[in-house]
Parts: sequence; structure tokens; C-alpha cells
Amino acid sequence: MTRIYDCTSESTTSESTTGENYSANIALARTAIGRGALVVIPTDTVYGVAADAFNAEAVQLLLDAKGRSRQSPPPVLIPGIPTLDALAVDVPQPVRDLVAAFWPGGLTVIVNAQPSLVWDLGETRGTVALRMPSNQVALDLLAETGPLAVSSANLSGMPATTDAQAAEAALGESVDVYLDGGTAGSTYESVFGQTGDGSSTIVDATGFETNGGFLHIVRNGVISRDAIEAVVGDVLAAAPAVPGLPTISADADAAPTLAAPSQDDRTDEIQDETDASR
Repeated sequence: MTRIYDCTSESTTSESTTGENYSANIALARTAIGRGALVVIPTDTVYGVAADAFNAEAVQLLLDAKGRSRQSPPPVLIPGIPTLDALAVDVPQPVRDLVAAFWPGGLTVIVNAQPSLVWDLGETRGTVALRMPSNQVALDLLAETGPLAVSSANLSGMPATTDAQAAEAALGESVDVYLDGGTAGSTYESVFGQTGDGSSTIVDATGFETNGGFLHIVRNGVISRDAIEAVVGDVLAAAPAVPGLPTISADADAAPTLAAPSQDDRTDEIQDETDASR
């Protein structure tokens, strides 16, 4: 039977975030991750379902719980900016500038993965989507576990969840531990004038060396295009000509500026984020 463990600072219950109970709840989640189980965590955007990024069986459990295929690999939440270089290679300077400006926070960057990494996130085509969330519960767990594969805590095709109770209703006993950090997403309600579903903004840098030196926003989210452009300037590729059209082609092989043909399947999945996505 699954349980929800209270990690909210407002709580007056026996599972409050103060003192030993909070530490015990984080330890419980860490132990679950260590044995290959799934854990639901709050992020600064939405709730995410997390697995050990270096445990292929756990990542497959995550995909199965959501009803996703290996063609939709999860993003990875990381505990700090230094982890970027541990997991990615050939990170262009504009991405470093964005990370410095918006991490921890609601920005996901798709970069080329370190080829030496021993992991299996699915059909990534040598790329990885990374984010450092700003939610303290997520950061405390990441500090204990290291990088986590995290996708939005909902069934595929359903709306992202913003509280632990909705996440449990969606995922049930496929998840061992639910950490309740209160309502997610309120951080960005007035930031940059952005409203909407609370997803992280996704920037793709995987084709930077071959597409003339451009970054592409492949999903609009809580960090506005104007805010990103203010940091990187004309390195940011132009928005789609027709409002409302997706930035990534439905036929990804016809989008030569993007290095990973599977990115169109991935972008509706990355939520922290997943902080991570969340």
C-alpha cells in the first residue's frame, strides 16, 4: 500500500517538515530509490515521478507506470550546476549563461550526453534533458540520491499533477513513496508574466555546433521567451512563423537543426521540471 509523507513546512501533523520527521521522510524516499522503486516528489513546476537515472530497470518502471514507450525518454533532475558537466558534453556557452540565470528553476536544457555514461533512459539518440529544480524537497532528495530520471506524475496524455493527492490518484501503487510538498507551480504565477500549465521551458542545444550556432525553444513554459532572449540574444532561433504551431516538426527527421529525431515525442513529457518534470 502506498503512503503520502508530509514534507510541508505548514504541517502540524506528526509528519511535519521540521526536525527528524522531515529527515526520516527524505531517507525513506532515498531508500526506495536505492532499491529501484519509484518516488513522487514536488518540484517548482509540477509533481514528478522519479527513478534512479542509472538503474535501467527503475527507469523502465517509470515509463511503464506512465504508459510511455522508450521513444519518450524521461528528463533528468540534478542537484547542482556542476553536475551539468558530469552528464553532458560540448555544452555551448549560451547554455551555460542560461543555466547561470535560471537554475535552480523552470528551465530544461537538452544537450549531448557524456558518451561514457552507463545508463539507459530509452531512445535518447545520445542526448539528455537536464534541469535543476528549485523546490527544496526535490533538492534535498537529489542531494542524497544524485541524478534522478523524473517525468510528470500523471498517466500519459493526462494533465500534469500539482499536488501529491492527485499524483497518487493517477499512479497509485506503482509508486512506493509520495512526498507531499504542498501545491506545486505557484512560484511562477507572476514571474515574467507567465501563466499556464506550469511546465518548464525546454531549450534544445543539441544541434548548436551544426546548425549555425542557434538554440531552439522546443516548449514554451514558465520561463518566457523574452527572458531567455535577454540572456542569449540572437543566438535564440526565431519562433515558429505561425502562432500555435509546435516548434519541433512532427516529422523530426525533417528538422535538420535538431540533433535528436525523438525530441518531438519527448517535449510533452518533460515537466522540472522535472525539476522535473518535474
